[in-house]
Amino acid sequence: MQLRSAAVTDIGRIRRANEDRLLRDESLHLYGIADGVGGLPGGAEAAQCAIEVVHHAVKTAEGEPDLARITLEANEAVAQLGFRFSPHFGIGTTLTWGLFRRGILHLAHVGDSRCYALRGGELECLTLDHSVENEAKARRAKGELIWVNEQHRNALTRCVGQSTPLEVDLLDRELKVGDRYFFCSDGITRMIRESELADYMSQDAEPHAIVRELVDSANLRGGLDNSTGVVVFVDALP
Repeated sequence: MQLRSAAVTDIGRIRRANEDRLLRDESLHLYGIADGVGGLPGGAEAAQCAIEVVHHAVKTAEGEPDLARITLEANEAVAQLGFRFSPHFGIGTTLTWGLFRRGILHLAHVGDSRCYALRGGELECLTLDHSVENEAKARRAKGELIWVNEQHRNALTRCVGQSTPLEVDLLDRELKVGDRYFFCSDGITRMIRESELADYMSQDAEPHAIVRELVDSANLRGGLDNSTGVVVFVDALP
């Protein structure tokens, strides 16, 4: 399998620190994003811990890595780290990561970072934000009466580092030559509409030029948060 990739992370124009972390190991075909939960101490440490656990687990795995198990290991590691940084409130991070193996994208997701796929000019979001708003929509679909405070609609309902049992979203997607994938933090998705993202991802340009332009555009529109993106092109399959 032949992949091309690039990654960029930027502090933005408002934040005092960059609490995003990224995964990009071309030898392992391993890519992803972790975004430390704002409002809690240790966001950067939580994101770094999650990324390190995933990378080490995939690198040392015997046989095919178990994405659910590895993500739960990251959750436990971040939770333990939280006892030191914030014993009363804990720490947390999003974690969205993918492993490209034998013509398949294996994807694991917790939080509101995202993974997009571009195929045939059509953009599809492969992940669902674990937010108060989306949970309310799901419960309304079941007939429940749910009211959401507008100020809290984007608050996370799941994150890596939580003390309660964690549910991990998993997806296996067959790859096709010409596919393009984009892992990103919400510093990009809150500033750039999906219709625009499709245009960026469809450009006749190298991965680094595309991801650099996306991050720069988020900053030009205010740079309200850290912005991180990882672009992966599928050039050839086995």
